[in-house]
Amino acid sequence: MAESANQQETRKTKTVFAVLAGIVRPAMNALIGKTWKGFESLPEGGFILCVNHTTKIDPLVVGHALYSHGRLPRWLAKESLFTAPVIGWVMKSTGQVPVARKSSSAGESLLAAKQVLDAGGVIVIYPEGTLTREPNLWPMKGHTGAARLALQTGAPVVPLAHWGDQELLPRYGKKLSLFPRKHVVVSVGQEVDLDDLRGGPRTRSILQEATDRIMGRITGLQAELRGETPPASFWDPAEHGQAATGSRYETKKPTTDDKNKPA
Repeated sequence: MAESANQQETRKTKTVFAVLAGIVRPAMNALIGKTWKGFESLPEGGFILCVNHTTKIDPLVVGHALYSHGRLPRWLAKESLFTAPVIGWVMKSTGQVPVARKSSSAGESLLAAKQVLDAGGVIVIYPEGTLTREPNLWPMKGHTGAARLALQTGAPVVPLAHWGDQELLPRYGKKLSLFPRKHVVVSVGQEVDLDDLRGGPRTRSILQEATDRIMGRITGLQAELRGETPPASFWDPAEHGQAATGSRYETKKPTTDDKNKPA
C-alpha cells in the first residue's frame, strides 16, 4: 500500500480488515486458482476502480486481489446493508460508502466517497449498477455515477475486469460449483483518459461520454481475458424490456402508465 494511504487508516479499520481477510483469503485460495495482472500499475494515492459485474461473488474476488496488493477497498453499497445485523457493523467499521436510493441524498454519497479518495483510499464502483443482463456476460451500458465522481474530484479512474468467477457461482446462482476447481483472472488496465472532459460543465453528454470510455476500457480488458470479440455496442436493458433491478429481470416490471392502459 502507498505509505500516505496507509497512514490515513485507523487502527480499528485495519484490524477489522485484517480479521475479515484472515477469513476470506484462505477460503478464496481454497476455492479458486488465480492470476492477477497489472496491479503493479495501480496509482499510489486515491483512485476510483471501475469493475465489471458478472456474479454475486466477484466483490470477494476483487477485494481479495486488492487487499493482497496492499490496498483497502471501499465499495459504494446499498444503504440498507448498513442497518442489517452484523453486516451493517462490518460495513461501517470498514468505511464502506452507503448509496441512498433517494436522489436528494445522492450528494451525501458522493461527499463520503470524495473523503475516501482525498485520504488516499480506493473507491470500487460497478458502473453497470447491477449484474450484467447481457446474454453472454459482456459488460453492459453503464450508469454515470462513476464518471460524475471522477469529474467532480479529479481522481484517476482505473478499469478492472475479471473472468472465471462466474464458473464458481453463476449469475444469480445460489450454489457454488466447486469441482473441478475454477481459475479466475483479474486484470487491471491503465488509467482511463478523461483529461479533456475535466474542468468544463458536467452535462449529460459529457457524463455519458466519460461513462462510455470507462465501460469501453473494462470491455476491452474482458475481451483480452476471454480471447473473444465483444459486441459492437453496449447492451441496454431498457431496449430489451428488462427490469433495471432484481434477478427476475427478463420481464420488465409494468410501470404506472402500463397499468393504466386500457386492455
